[in-house]
Amino acid sequence: MNTTVFWLLAVWFFAFLSLAEAQQPSKTPRIGYLSSGGRESPNPEAFRHGLRELGYVEEQNIVIEYQWADGHSDRLPALAAELVRRKVDIIFTQGVFAASAAKKASSSIPIIFVGATDPVAIGLVGSLGRPGGNVTGFTTGASGLYGKKLELLKETIPKLSRVGVLRNPDPSADPLKEIRFAAQGMGVHVQSLDVRSPDDIESAFELATSAHADGLVVAQAAPMTTHLKQVAALAEKHRLPAIYNTDTEWISLGGLMSYGPSVPDLHRRAAVYVDKILKGTKPADLPVERPTKFELVINLKTAKQIGLPIPPNVLARADKVIR
Repeated sequence: MNTTVFWLLAVWFFAFLSLAEAQQPSKTPRIGYLSSGGRESPNPEAFRHGLRELGYVEEQNIVIEYQWADGHSDRLPALAAELVRRKVDIIFTQGVFAASAAKKASSSIPIIFVGATDPVAIGLVGSLGRPGGNVTGFTTGASGLYGKKLELLKETIPKLSRVGVLRNPDPSADPLKEIRFAAQGMGVHVQSLDVRSPDDIESAFELATSAHADGLVVAQAAPMTTHLKQVAALAEKHRLPAIYNTDTEWISLGGLMSYGPSVPDLHRRAAVYVDKILKGTKPADLPVERPTKFELVINLKTAKQIGLPIPPNVLARADKVIR
C-alpha cells in the first residue's frame, strides 16, 4: 500500500468515526425535584415554564424525577437518597428541609434550592456571594419582611393593639426581634407564642386568646409549616386574623392573608441555574440570589367566616383575592 492510499484510508476512517460520534444521541439531562409539599402546588409548573423558556421540554430533551414529601419532612432523607440512587444530574429542592436532606444525601451532585430564609445560618452555603460546595439557590429571606407583614395586619385591623407571633424560638432566623422593632412605631404590643413541637400549637392559640390578641403573625418555620391545615383551622376557630408567608399553601387551606416572596417566580428563575450548571458552571460559582417579586394574597371567604371586613385600600394592594 503506497503512502497516498494509506493517508486517504486514514482520513476516511477518522471521518467515519467523527460522523458516527456526531450521530450518537446525547445524554438526556435528568433533574431531581424534591419537595417538602405536594404535587398540587403551582410551583412545579413555574419551574417547567422557566425551563421551556430556555428550550428544555419535559420528556423531550429533559427528564424530571419528582419526589413529594406531602408535608412529612421525615420522609425527605429517603426521597433524597432515592434521587441519588437514580443518578440525577441536578437536584432541585423546594423548602429548607428538602435542601438539607439533599445536601446530606450527596456532596457531589449539584443542588439548587428555593425556600431557605437564612441558608448561611443553617449551613447550606458558606455565604450568599460565594456558596462553596455543591449547593446554591434562591433564598426567601428579605430584610424587613416581617415588619411589612405587621404593617399590613395593622392596616387590615386599624384597632390592632396586641399581636401574637406564632414562632419556633430555636431556629436562628427568628422574626421576633424584627416584629418588636416594627411594633414600636405602631403602638402594638407583641406576644410571643412559642411552638417547639406540634403538641404546642393548640396551646399557643389558647394563650393568644387568653392574652386578647387582635391578630397573629405566623413565622415561616416548622412545626407551623408542616402543620399548615391545623394552624389555619385554629386561626379560624379562634377568629384570629392571621398573616402568613406566600411560599406555602396557607391560603388554599383557609388562611386569611399571605405576604412574601413569590415562590413561583423563584422557581422560574431557578431554571436559569439549571441551564448554567448543565452547561458546565459549578454551583460554587453561582451566588445565592434574593427574591425580587413579592405578593399579597387575601382570602375573602375566610374574612367573612371570622367576621372581618377588609378595608378597600388593602384589597386594592392585593395581587390576588380569593372570593
